[in-house]
Amino acid sequence: MSIPPGLPSDLHHYLQDARDAMLRTLDGLSEYDVRRPLTPTGTNLLGLVKHLTGVEVGYFLQSLGRPAPTLPWDEDGSVWDNGDLWARADESRSWVLDLYREAWTSSDAALAEVPLDTPAEPPWWPEATRRTTIGHLVVRVVAETAQHAGHAEILREGLDGQVGRDAAAFGEDAGFERLVADVQRAADAHR
Repeated sequence: MSIPPGLPSDLHHYLQDARDAMLRTLDGLSEYDVRRPLTPTGTNLLGLVKHLTGVEVGYFLQSLGRPAPTLPWDEDGSVWDNGDLWARADESRSWVLDLYREAWTSSDAALAEVPLDTPAEPPWWPEATRRTTIGHLVVRVVAETAQHAGHAEILREGLDGQVGRDAAAFGEDAGFERLVADVQRAADAHR
């Protein structure tokens, strides 16, 4: 599989960076910590991976009419009740991660075979707006994956202090302490 050079390759690079960032947020965490709700709306790390699995399957495979892995939350309709945003107790971390990797491998194969101007139709979109291109969907999925990876990095930082891959640019913990103190002083000026 080889993504064509130029814009398709750039888009794939950013997509893969976001995928990798998403998975890094789970490294070293317990089963409990990857599953537990970390916001008042229930956002959790493993659920974000599960959701992104469905995003890739839907936008890159179903929208092109390609074979796609069976997603239980689509099959039973629970996706419409947020069943893609959390892992049930019987859904192992390895199963969710393997399914995500399977989805992105299939997505990458599809993206390697079709130009960005290839027509695509997300079947769940309203009929009047359903016709688009794979290029439009790639941009959409890159943005969504990066957004959720950013959410996950912030959630992980709240769990155990681990920060994203660019943390080294700030130096050791003392660098963050100085930064937080500066941010707090600037905020305090507006009390």
